[in-house]
Amino acid sequence: MSALPNCREVLDFLDDYYAGELDPMRTGAFERHLALCPSCRGYLDSYRRTIEMEREAFAEPELQDPPEELVDAILAIRRPA
Repeated sequence: MSALPNCREVLDFLDDYYAGELDPMRTGAFERHLALCPSCRGYLDSYRRTIEMEREAFAEPELQDPPEELVDAILAIRRPA
């Protein structure tokens, strides 16, 4: 990787960057790129929000069983005529 990564290199290693698993030199280069590139900053923000939403979705308590009437209605629609 060059001293300042290009956008493609930032995207290739975004997961490692976000997880804090890049070495300090590479992290610094990524952060310099992000400081100069609004597109990559926007992508990183979207990436972070996606991960947060996924965590929130799976943090919800287990759903209750659906009403029996709903299950029956769905099964009735799926049955061949």
